[in-house]
Amino acid sequence: MVPSSYLGYFQAASQAAGALIGLLFVVVALRPGLIVGARADSAVRGLAASSFTGLVDAFFVSLLALIPGHHFGVGAAVLAVLSVLHTLRLHLGHPGARHTVIFVASLLAYGLQLGLAVALIVHPNDADLVSDLTYVLIGTFGVALSRAWQLLKSPVLTAADQSRAADTSGPADQQ
Repeated sequence: MVPSSYLGYFQAASQAAGALIGLLFVVVALRPGLIVGARADSAVRGLAASSFTGLVDAFFVSLLALIPGHHFGVGAAVLAVLSVLHTLRLHLGHPGARHTVIFVASLLAYGLQLGLAVALIVHPNDADLVSDLTYVLIGTFGVALSRAWQLLKSPVLTAADQSRAADTSGPADQQ
């Protein structure tokens, strides 16, 4: 069970994760063909999916923590396992040195979450475990935001923006 002193944290974390998921959807909606379309670059698709995974994990762990009287260890463990599996699938599908640090950080965050969640199952009223999990969620946010930032800096998306800007500058713009 979550001590009442952590409820504000989990409320803020769930709201932040929800807002960031919404912003990620906006980016995808503005550039659907480049991020999720049939011709989308696989690395760009992987960055978006990885960012989404981290934000969804933090969102649902935080929401589970807010359920009154609920021991959220099982839910946090299930989310950690799903996040690890999704991260492994993404990385194995898109290996590359530039993603290795974030890949390792993702696995570390989700692995720590899994360990803490199992410990919470065994000791559901341990406030120190809840405290440790809050820091892991901060790490999860950091990884997700790093992936989102990589997505925005992607050469594929940057080139598309430059191409679109060149297409919109016509003779009327040159006068």
